[in-house]
Amino acid sequence: MQEPLKRILTIIGFILSVIVIAFGIYFAFFRAQPLPGEGTPTSEEGAIGELPNAGEGAPSVTEEGTAVTGGLQEADQTARGGVTVTTELTQSSVFNTALAGDGKSMNFYDESDGKFYSIDSKGNVKALSEKQFPSVEKATWNKDAQKAILEFPDGSNVVYDFDAETQVTLPKHWEDFDFSPTTDELAAKSLGLDPDNRWLVLSNADGSNVKSIQALGDNESKVQVNWSPNDQVVAFSDTAEGQGSFDRKLIVPLGKNHENFKGLEVEGLGFSSQWSPDGKQLLYSVSGSYSNYRPLLWIVDGTSASMGKNRKSLSVNTWVEKCSFASSDTIFCAVPRDLPPNAGFQPAAFNDLSDSLYKIDLATGTSTLIAIPEGDKTMSNLFVTEDQSLLYYTNTISGRLEYIKLK
Repeated sequence: MQEPLKRILTIIGFILSVIVIAFGIYFAFFRAQPLPGEGTPTSEEGAIGELPNAGEGAPSVTEEGTAVTGGLQEADQTARGGVTVTTELTQSSVFNTALAGDGKSMNFYDESDGKFYSIDSKGNVKALSEKQFPSVEKATWNKDAQKAILEFPDGSNVVYDFDAETQVTLPKHWEDFDFSPTTDELAAKSLGLDPDNRWLVLSNADGSNVKSIQALGDNESKVQVNWSPNDQVVAFSDTAEGQGSFDRKLIVPLGKNHENFKGLEVEGLGFSSQWSPDGKQLLYSVSGSYSNYRPLLWIVDGTSASMGKNRKSLSVNTWVEKCSFASSDTIFCAVPRDLPPNAGFQPAAFNDLSDSLYKIDLATGTSTLIAIPEGDKTMSNLFVTEDQSLLYYTNTISGRLEYIKLK
């Protein structure tokens, strides 16, 4: 080949190589990408802008053993430890709730018409009485929820029997009532103007046969009326001398016959309690330095022979008022999520925190998360039906009566 022709072909080849390289660089780095939906993607991950195809096969399992299917978790109809369906029973706020005598429906007060009603899990409502009680502030029910002590803003107190449709009036200077669990009696604080005339009293349900069992003086606010199911203790008094530290208390049980019960040593402030159904144990909550002054649940023996023994923490941060006994060895508690330090000093300030529902075995001290109420509910006034199939509660934010299926 002649030298000039060879040189020309070399130059043409070089030019073509530069053009090919330039196009390669352009396609690799500078070409505009198609907009979502343009063209036909061939990637196994699916079209641009869409979630990848999950394909087929068994779901993966987390370390905790929970199946992950790739979608949003569907709420369970029954409490099984995850998000659980809640059912509204009323469209308006309810007050002064109590488990009815049948063990499966709920009594409540409707302030809009001043009447008391009963409602079952299917939403069937019936009036307990056609009588109206405007502006009831508080109703204290007896064990069978057949009678209630009604307190009014003007200080008036009446006992109403919903079965017999009868009413009796109690003295205006009586307050902090509780019914006996075994007899037709009630306990109250009789608060005269003179501190020397302030007493813890017992009487018949109609206000007759009054007996003074403990002088209160200026300490009436330190006494909590709480009649034990075994008919031994009527109230607790936080009037003992200090126990060597700021948040250590001695709570004194007050007997109906002036018994000298052993005091309860509690590690914390804000003592509040609830009896087990058989009266053998006492569930209480206090807030101490060990819990950063969050409320903490404790259980302790409560009979005359074993008062104060076998005390143990349940390691659950909630108030006893947010718990309900299902049996003498099982309780259900609404436990606030993200409860901050010092919450025990101001319970009302944390009424908007969402709750999770726990089941606690008192025999073993084991607590188990059984439900996260759907919609982040705040729960109060918990009641478990006798067959333990339902848990009723008041939605603290809306005031409505709701329930969760336990089984």
